[in-house]
Amino acid sequence: MAANMTSADTRGSRLRWLVIAIPLAWMLIFFLIPFFNVLKISFSTRARAMPPYKPVLTMVDGLAGLFDKLQQFTAANYLMLVADSKYWLSYVSSVQIALCSTVLILLVAYPIAYGMARAPRQWRTTLVMLVILPFWTSFLIRVYAWMGILSDEGLLNQLLMHFGLIDQPLRILTTNWAVYIGIVYSYLPFMILPLYATLEKLDETLLEAAEDLGCPPMKAFWKITFPLSLPGVVAGCFLVFIPITGEFVIPDLLGGSGTLMIGKTLWYEFFNNRNWPLASAVAVVLLLILVVPIVIFQNQQQKQAEKAR
Repeated sequence: MAANMTSADTRGSRLRWLVIAIPLAWMLIFFLIPFFNVLKISFSTRARAMPPYKPVLTMVDGLAGLFDKLQQFTAANYLMLVADSKYWLSYVSSVQIALCSTVLILLVAYPIAYGMARAPRQWRTTLVMLVILPFWTSFLIRVYAWMGILSDEGLLNQLLMHFGLIDQPLRILTTNWAVYIGIVYSYLPFMILPLYATLEKLDETLLEAAEDLGCPPMKAFWKITFPLSLPGVVAGCFLVFIPITGEFVIPDLLGGSGTLMIGKTLWYEFFNNRNWPLASAVAVVLLLILVVPIVIFQNQQQKQAEKAR
């Protein structure tokens, strides 16, 4: 009997390790290895070659030559990010646009998700399908469509002039307004879905109890519904804030030359200037800007959960 239990525990332990090993291997192959390669390039120097940088460390060097090569690493690319205002202004502008866009998306998505969660059950699947319907079309095509809608002769200006709201076309395309419109439209489903998943599981008897105790509907919303939906709010904000910060397509097609975002700067350094070391440094700093706050937030959440126990 004891031998059978030991055998079962061993199989269970192996199964748990297998479940953990698969995502770890995925992270190693598709995230950590590419990241360390980009990190290595960021400490290299620019060169007229293919690839356009002078490798500091190669596979041939191995561990034995690692310490000899470390002294050849240069931090000039990272110092350039601080010295040249174009780069750190790109970071500041990207974070600012991402924060404003995340707030706008949350304000639009929350009522939609709330309405979906309170809709009759037989309609909820259809409503979810309507939310994810834009994903059936190419992201690039949808952004190009907004170029036609927001142009001076586009559908939006034609409708506004037709109803007499304006006398001449508004300049929307190639402005930050067009960037915000494109971002809110493109990333809205990523906020709606986690919010809906949280609100749909909300126990409605809590609201009924609050109503029986004389709590007004608006107060019940802020005291019960919204606090219980915070996990969906946090998940949705992370899902939209992170990709928006590094967005390239929307600011490039809908924004003008004055739209400064780190995604455009990164693309320009890689493909126009062919400065891969500097572009790699830009990418590494961008990753740190996104990852470090998330790690701090998760640690705080874990500490609060431990205190609650």
